[in-house]
Amino acid sequence: VQLVESGGGLVHAGGSLRLSCVASRLSWDYYAVAWFRQAPGKEREGLSCISRKDGSIYFRDSVKGRFTISRDTVKNTVYLQMDSLKPEDSAVYYCASSWNNCQSEELWYDSWGQGTQVTVSS
Repeated sequence: VQLVESGGGLVHAGGSLRLSCVASRLSWDYYAVAWFRQAPGKEREGLSCISRKDGSIYFRDSVKGRFTISRDTVKNTVYLQMDSLKPEDSAVYYCASSWNNCQSEELWYDSWGQGTQVTVSS
């Protein structure tokens, strides 16, 4: 499995970004894909996951209602729509795939993208 993220950038507080994660050699019947982020000096944290059966799970209360995960199996892409962005959302965002379906801890994920930087200015 190979994962490539894109869509990060600089945005003002209150703005929106849509991140994309293009997956290759991944079967949607067997893998879940999640979004994580890591801010400077902090541990990487799980945000949201889309399961094998196309169910959406949000691990962090701080992103519920603002972030939306979705997937397009034709384009082999998982998206993270991020609205009402806050400066504390600034981080490197990663997508990752898991054979074990959706889990919030990174140890369950075996393939990772290179990350995309999101910076939210106040």
